[in-house]
Amino acid sequence: MQITKRYLTFLVIAVTCGRLIIACNGSQGQVELQEAISEAPQPQASKAGNETFSAQQDIAEDTGGESYDSITENNFQAAANQPLSTFAIDVDTAAYTNVRRFLNNGQLPPTDAVRIEELINYFAYEYPQPTGKDPFSITTEVSTAPWQPKHKLVRIGLQGKQIATEELPPSNLVFLLDVSGSMNDANKLPLLKSGFRLLVNELSEKDRVSLVVYAGAAGLVLPPTPGNQKEKILAAIESLEAGGSTAGGQGIELAYQVAEENFLAEGNNRVILATDGDFNVGISSDSELVKLIEKKREAGVFLTVLGFGTGNLQDSKMEKLADKGNGNYAYIDNILEAKKVLVTEIGGTLHTIAKDVKIQVEFNPAQVQAYRLIGYENRLLQNRDFDDDTKDAGELGAGHSVTALYEVIPVGVKSEVNLPAVNESSASQFPANSEELLQVRLRYKQPDASTSQLIVNSLVDKEVPLSATSNDFRFAAAVAAYGMILRDSEYKGEANLAQVLELANESKGVDLQGYRGEFISLVKSSQSLASKLP
Repeated sequence: MQITKRYLTFLVIAVTCGRLIIACNGSQGQVELQEAISEAPQPQASKAGNETFSAQQDIAEDTGGESYDSITENNFQAAANQPLSTFAIDVDTAAYTNVRRFLNNGQLPPTDAVRIEELINYFAYEYPQPTGKDPFSITTEVSTAPWQPKHKLVRIGLQGKQIATEELPPSNLVFLLDVSGSMNDANKLPLLKSGFRLLVNELSEKDRVSLVVYAGAAGLVLPPTPGNQKEKILAAIESLEAGGSTAGGQGIELAYQVAEENFLAEGNNRVILATDGDFNVGISSDSELVKLIEKKREAGVFLTVLGFGTGNLQDSKMEKLADKGNGNYAYIDNILEAKKVLVTEIGGTLHTIAKDVKIQVEFNPAQVQAYRLIGYENRLLQNRDFDDDTKDAGELGAGHSVTALYEVIPVGVKSEVNLPAVNESSASQFPANSEELLQVRLRYKQPDASTSQLIVNSLVDKEVPLSATSNDFRFAAAVAAYGMILRDSEYKGEANLAQVLELANESKGVDLQGYRGEFISLVKSSQSLASKLP
């Protein structure tokens, strides 16, 4: 049997990545790391840095009953033909932890499980806090693309305003928990319960918590209860047991009903859905659920979706529901990830500071021959949607950051990639002889507003070498390159594991919580096995 380059690149990563367990002491910034080495069979040895691998046996991409939306990578666009690029922001991080779960279990992540923007946005970056009236700051940076030295890499970063937990507005939270039979595994309902215990400990008397469960039918287990009555809330969570089919549609309807009946006009109203994603009783089609959730978001009740478990994860459905519900989607594979999502990042998880956030980048055809947005394939918008306030887009939570990367081919560069023919020349808004590489426009609405506000920033390429860029720029580039290797992207150029490791190591920075160190360990494990192959 002939084994392809792409297949074997994935194989080496899959069978060697040990599980990296991080125990954080946030107050002292200390991190304890422990690697649990995978028990996957070790292949025979090989050449370092060579990513055309050979192996003794196949490992199938067995995803069981899991589902992922197909992703067609963004192509290069000629700036003279299409100077505008428009997309909605995405603060989801589920793809990173889901990919980590596949690799730690000795399986290949399905190609469509690798959403590169979610890998990049899993990590925090040192963007400045906003100082003006807008609830976030905008940072831009440009240098050489590590995987294509003739090309440029542009980074656009948004940083949401940090809000201390005690200063967050009161919350009306409805926990919507899946207790169907499929949730009986240790990494499903037991982990879910442990994670929600952590969240409950962060609540105060100004908050209200309700608990709705669904299995064969949906039911209200805990009526609205003040957040300081922790024993009562924790007892309700502890009493949950898994069993029955999955009436997810009924559960969502009841959860929204409870949220609306206890609506806080000056607070945060949110349903937090925790499930492996399988809805098979009642309202179950994506279109029906989306219509319901879109209707409720207009009433001011938002939706956060937390995914759990293996073998039944309905990733495509869960991402879609969170997107349409003005919320975020995270995948929780261990208790430390639960702490990250539900404690460390609680402000961003629960409190939206800007909604319908859209980015439109206009490239200067006098400076840019072609460009490509890395990731965000399922967040693309029509250019006309940018000024249309009726079009839904992404939400930004307190303290959240968002990073987008563009690969740019400067004018005059003879590139090795296939480029579209220039068949028209759009009227450029850039002045003649302008040195601007691009202009970034951003629209957002206040959480309770229906009219957007506009921010405009420009970027000039000052020819900064890659070695002189910020740690954040190089680390984001390393993660993007790793994602392209995982997807076997036709645009990965010279990207390889050794390059990713070098970039990530030199840009790790202080890394108090250990997340960058974890990424480096995953890459290092992959490189270590590659060095033993023939």
